[in-house]
Amino acid sequence: MGLVYADIELINADDLALARKHFIGEEEVKRIHLNMLADSGAFMMAINENIQQMLQLPFIEKRKVVLGNGAIAEFDTVGPIMVKFKNRTATCNAFVLEGDTEPLLGAIPMEEMDVLIHPHRQELVVNPAHPEYAVLKMK
Repeated sequence: MGLVYADIELINADDLALARKHFIGEEEVKRIHLNMLADSGAFMMAINENIQQMLQLPFIEKRKVVLGNGAIAEFDTVGPIMVKFKNRTATCNAFVLEGDTEPLLGAIPMEEMDVLIHPHRQELVVNPAHPEYAVLKMK
């Protein structure tokens, strides 16, 4: 299977809360549209420093991560971020990768949005068993 990319919108969730309370206008909510690599092998979402600066996401903590080559690295975790894909949303935190490293849509937001990687079409799709809304497992 090849690489699968999807059109994703990332939104500063703190800004959304401020806009709902009318502390800032909707036009002040920081958001960005990206073509992100859907990586079901990555646990969390990963953005890069440039995206973090554009969205002005607050630092939460440093976390250690096992990379694909087995090495352990430490990354800043930021958030909360609202992730939008088609008729689905998820709210999560993200690791911050250096510079303009390619961002990754990980398993946590994909599970929350109830989306799948379609192997034959090589694309991210809304779960066909639940086309109108996400259905999550509670057990």
